[in-house]
Amino acid sequence: MPDSPTPIYRITDLHETERPRERLASLGPQALSNAELIAILLRVGVPGENAVQVGQRLLQKFGGLAGLHRAPIEELRSQHGIGEAKAAQVKAAIELGRRLTLESPEARPTINSPADAAALVQYEMAALEQEHLRVILLDTRNHVLDTVEVYHGSVNSSQVKVGEVFKAAIRRNAPALIVVHNHPSGDPTPSPDDVAVTRAFVQAGKLLDVDVLDHLVIGQGRFVSLKERGLGFS
Repeated sequence: MPDSPTPIYRITDLHETERPRERLASLGPQALSNAELIAILLRVGVPGENAVQVGQRLLQKFGGLAGLHRAPIEELRSQHGIGEAKAAQVKAAIELGRRLTLESPEARPTINSPADAAALVQYEMAALEQEHLRVILLDTRNHVLDTVEVYHGSVNSSQVKVGEVFKAAIRRNAPALIVVHNHPSGDPTPSPDDVAVTRAFVQAGKLLDVDVLDHLVIGQGRFVSLKERGLGFS
């Protein structure tokens, strides 16, 4: 007798009250877990796993949404049950989320604290595989004018040209800025080089009449304000 075909585990196999799409319709997307939201994108699971379980496996494999954002699409589509189309759907959804944070300045038009500044860039910068240094340009009321990438590589006093940090500020006539860079390791603890380059930024800002309000180091789900810690600022 021939073997019966291996069943594919679909969202419809779940009880109606557990189906992500139905839960989203009745409770709103904010009520769903990350795995359930991914399951809606995937639509079907694989033998032995429904779509929610596949979503949970992906989150565990890559270390959450930030890891999925960081992972090359080739690695994502090589996962069991994830082909080219599903990998593209997941990547596209995460990218839309990233762009939404960039297109919503009305939600955070003014920087009142280090946390406000970190919130503007943390979602994206925590997922970067190299160190990137950016400046958030501010007007006299601390409204964000722009966020400009200055450099990527190793952020240290011998590599970063201090003048490059202030070029965009001078061009935009911005009286103040906040320096931000990420630690791909996920640990935002400032290094001695971070402190040294901060000191150089602050001194140059005084000469150029551009106020360096802070230097933030972005890690995985955390950040450090060198200004708050008194590192490089005097």
